[in-house]
Amino acid sequence: MDLGIKGRRAIVCAASKGLGKGCAMALAREGVDLVINARTAADVDATAAEIRSATGVKVTAVACDVTSVDGRNRVLAACPEPDIVINNAGGPPPGDFRDWGRDEWIKAIDANMLTPIEFIKATVDGMMKRGFGRIVNITSSSVKAPIDILGLSNGARSGLTGFVAGVARTTVRHGVTINGLLPGPFATDRLKGTYRSRAQKSGKSFEEEYAAGARANPAGRFGTAEEFGAMCAFLCSVHAGYMTGQNILMDGGQYPGTY
Repeated sequence: MDLGIKGRRAIVCAASKGLGKGCAMALAREGVDLVINARTAADVDATAAEIRSATGVKVTAVACDVTSVDGRNRVLAACPEPDIVINNAGGPPPGDFRDWGRDEWIKAIDANMLTPIEFIKATVDGMMKRGFGRIVNITSSSVKAPIDILGLSNGARSGLTGFVAGVARTTVRHGVTINGLLPGPFATDRLKGTYRSRAQKSGKSFEEEYAAGARANPAGRFGTAEEFGAMCAFLCSVHAGYMTGQNILMDGGQYPGTY
């Protein structure tokens, strides 16, 4: 299927590895020119070179922290009129809500709610004026099924989801859609780190814990960044113009509910 986005321009946040990289590569394979960012220059430069080599598209790497005003400004300076924005940022740490103070909450909200909103605010009017735009917020399956130890993430990402639910209905008639893409367990460095911690606590090997986690999923495995990226690319396509304000759960069937 031709997604109809060849020659478009995209910002993909936190794209040096994991799900962000999967989305960047999928868009690049459709002929989309990219501005990608990550905090570590060596990582984002290496990913940019890999994507250029694999696809031939223009890729600009920006090493910055997009949760800061300066970082967002640098990304937007590199791509002031994007057709596509993929909002993505690492989740806050797990813990007990009794241990979190204002500083922890503000940091989580800044990263996982306010930063995506700032990118939407900076780009959506231009998209509407040009008659095409796709914004995809990578959030978490915890938006659908909250995880008790991830209260910071549950709260911040749910706040973003509620905000988008209203805004997305005002932009779609102008050709701009805003949707959420909710990952469950995917085979990323972050997930592997979680299972290494579990292995240390249980006394089992990492391989045992990781395999058990994969078996516990209804799919019998963890997701891949490539299939996540493919879904992201579809949401950015000309074929998804009638879908807005939605939250697409990708978790291998782990969520047990009907709705």
